[in-house]
Amino acid sequence: MNYQELQEIWAKKYETVPSQLEKLKHIRSVATAFNTNIDAILKIKGSTLKKLIVENNIPINEIQDISISGFSRPSDVIIGIVKCFSRGIAEEWVTDDINIYSWMEENLGYNRLQMGGQAGIIANALALLGVKKVLAHTNSHPKLQAQQFLNLDNLFGFNDNGIPEKAVNISRETDIPLIHWIIEFDKGDSFQIGDKTFICPKSNRFIATYDPLNMKLVMNKGFINYLNTHKISYLLLSGFHPLLENNGGVDLVKNTIPVLRKWKKHNPNLIIHLEIASTQDIAVRKAIVKYIVPFVDSVGLNERETIDLLNILGKSDLASDIEKNTTSDRLFDALIFLKKLLNVKRIQLHMFGLYMTLQDHDFIHSAEQNLKGMMTAAVVSSSKAYNGELTQYGDAIKTLGLFVSQQSLNELSNLSGKLHEPDLLIKGICRVENYILSAVPTIIIDKPKTLVGMGDTISSVSLLAGC
Repeated sequence: MNYQELQEIWAKKYETVPSQLEKLKHIRSVATAFNTNIDAILKIKGSTLKKLIVENNIPINEIQDISISGFSRPSDVIIGIVKCFSRGIAEEWVTDDINIYSWMEENLGYNRLQMGGQAGIIANALALLGVKKVLAHTNSHPKLQAQQFLNLDNLFGFNDNGIPEKAVNISRETDIPLIHWIIEFDKGDSFQIGDKTFICPKSNRFIATYDPLNMKLVMNKGFINYLNTHKISYLLLSGFHPLLENNGGVDLVKNTIPVLRKWKKHNPNLIIHLEIASTQDIAVRKAIVKYIVPFVDSVGLNERETIDLLNILGKSDLASDIEKNTTSDRLFDALIFLKKLLNVKRIQLHMFGLYMTLQDHDFIHSAEQNLKGMMTAAVVSSSKAYNGELTQYGDAIKTLGLFVSQQSLNELSNLSGKLHEPDLLIKGICRVENYILSAVPTIIIDKPKTLVGMGDTISSVSLLAGC
């Protein structure tokens, strides 16, 4: 079967997306927590990066040091950008050093502001798609933050009195804006330092975060009390990744346990999804696995986050193999390992061109429903990449009707061959050991306007649109 025939088969399967989008409008309520902030978007060129390197007198050996994974001085911002630029990867580094923040403010600038943080991005997307009531956690909600929320009657934050209110109308005057730099770069861009040429192999981004409230996991009391007293359908959870061990990060993760336990006790049918996110602090990463994962029903992660988890769970050889050659067959080995070890009912891995979900037979959504949810997420997320932002309903379906990419079909073919399941290539579903695998080839936008929030959008829409 050739690519064109496979594309036609999957185009037919993708015709279910409009009906799945309609199902989202019947979901009663969703809460998103814990991190909402403001993103300062900066598209950086190789020439600009070279200028920053030269102006800051950074030696070539430091620029090439890929072992650095956090900030200790302002010049590390540039090293982090180069690391991600030259490898086509996404990472988020955090700092509690105001001098580093001040350097970014003075030297980087930005092209525009938009909603940031998993909780905020997901809240905007799900409210736009028509979920009846979306409640976003904000530990800071000044007017500038309110302006990043869509002006929708079904999208709520919590005012100074802890009462739900239309998010765009809230202005907690004593709160400070929390601004993160999202530094994006394009595939094929390059720059040269001396005799060394750095070429970007894949469009991606580097996130530089200074955020004192999210770095201390400050929780909004109004939000907590609401979930203590009201039953919601889904909780989409993230925001642990900015924590640092040397800033009490492990204890902050532990402090979440009684909050989650109380929410689950009040609402036993609550479905909790955890988005792993790029957690650079190893101790915090381990704490998330140990203390948060046992409370959740579903986990979402990308290639980089998969590698990071493998490195703390005794699978560094597999992590190294994936880092050298990031293919669906290797990532599947990681996925099934994590499924067994984390013992969650559902785990989803979104890689470039392919989404894979392993789930238990008794998960609340069937594998067939999940497959439809992932196709819906593929349309919404590729539309987001195409548009840059989702501000009206039509933005979310711009790519509906486009063929899945040949690269995505290659990845699905590799996976099908590895599992000796030829029907996976045309059905997208098969049994693997005691689990059910759903796999979806995706729509790829060659020159995306943004990649911010792609993983969050994929995970949340996949889960909810699979209802």
